[in-house]
Amino acid sequence: MNLTQYTSEFKYNWTLAAPVILGMLGHTFVAFIDNIMVGQLGTAELAAVSLGNSFMFIAMSIGIGFSTAITPLIAEADSSNNLKQARAAYKSGLFLCTVLGILLFLMVYFAKPILYLMKQPKEVVELAIPYLDLVAFSLIPLIIFQAIKQFSDGMSMTKYPMYATLLANIINVVLNYLLIFGKFGFPELGIVGAAYGTLASRFVMVLYLWILMFYKERSKPIVSNIKFFVLDLLMLKKIINLGSLSAMQMFFEAAIFTAAIWLSGLLGKNPQAANQIALNLSSMTFMVAMGLSVASMIRVGNQKGLQNFKELRRIAFSIFLLGMIFATIFAILFFIFHDIMPMIYVDLTDELNYTDNMEVIAIASKLLIAAAFFQISDSIQVVVLGALRGLQDVKIPTILTFISYWCIGFPVSYYLGSEEMYGSFGIWLGLLAGLTTASILLFIRFNKLTLQLIKTKTELID
Repeated sequence: MNLTQYTSEFKYNWTLAAPVILGMLGHTFVAFIDNIMVGQLGTAELAAVSLGNSFMFIAMSIGIGFSTAITPLIAEADSSNNLKQARAAYKSGLFLCTVLGILLFLMVYFAKPILYLMKQPKEVVELAIPYLDLVAFSLIPLIIFQAIKQFSDGMSMTKYPMYATLLANIINVVLNYLLIFGKFGFPELGIVGAAYGTLASRFVMVLYLWILMFYKERSKPIVSNIKFFVLDLLMLKKIINLGSLSAMQMFFEAAIFTAAIWLSGLLGKNPQAANQIALNLSSMTFMVAMGLSVASMIRVGNQKGLQNFKELRRIAFSIFLLGMIFATIFAILFFIFHDIMPMIYVDLTDELNYTDNMEVIAIASKLLIAAAFFQISDSIQVVVLGALRGLQDVKIPTILTFISYWCIGFPVSYYLGSEEMYGSFGIWLGLLAGLTTASILLFIRFNKLTLQLIKTKTELID
């Protein structure tokens, strides 16, 4: 095949992926603004947000990972015009995500005492506790939103979750400004103000998207007049089987980044704050790969429904190529500007905290060099994982992600991340090792599986 057979798909792939990317970038942009605003308060506050969000990363990875099971089921039903299957998948997914959102909130809320047992800086823990109370509750609307979003994505209506997210982000930024710093007569709440902003924006987000789906002609027949508690047990079982494994995949990846936050905390508040800066910047570029992963899941799911496996493989490879192009650009930018980017997170005019701030910048700039190198492997692993989810292949990829992150990545982070070795930079070398291993193993899995599907279909025809 020549290159144009892959690049010819770029335009449509981008049409699907761009709204998802913008919506996800909206989430991370708000985190970016949060971190800049909180960073003005001091390095302890920035570290506290990082520590509090480390619990949220784990819970969100489970909830979001679980909800991804909805997209390929909807995409398959949509391509084959199966309204009954689409309604069953939507209703079952929404029910399960609602229950899961409540359970995840309770899990995080009652896990708070663990913070005192993790040998984190005491001032950081005391700031993180009240922040965590509010953002934990916001898990309920967030996971419900994810169910509706994944349905919308599966219908190839990717722009509507973007609208909901952008509206929520505007509300979040405004409330953060008012409540963190106490502007225009509002109380000055510090990082708790940021948590209130997050909570309010997530309720707006889920309500707005639900209204959009209810009134759009394409989605209304599926989402209207559903009997929420009259459940399709077969579809529930299918979503649980797919969703639980997808959730474990995301959990394994999110957990190693969470472990990086905790390992950084053992080194002190400044390494932990620096880790938060590098993590926030990396997460913004990762959202581009996540958007392409959703496009991969939708298009592969459509082709699976049509049983067109040669076309499925060609389309998937075009998305992999597009992901690599973006990742290479981001890697170059991170490498060139690694000294400059961390400066926007701290107040360089703050004489009282000047020494701390300069240490944070120095550590974060080194971490961005490691982040530059793992852009490509991070992009490959998540886009290929999206394609595998589109094939509804989740069991083997779950095992592969566990091996990559916890048998290879974490031991490297733990060993190289001690003060005696490379400190924070060593922690991120472990992340690089885990992501690179995952990208190689998952690609081998996709390549082997699609060649098998093509061979099996060819033999049946012959």
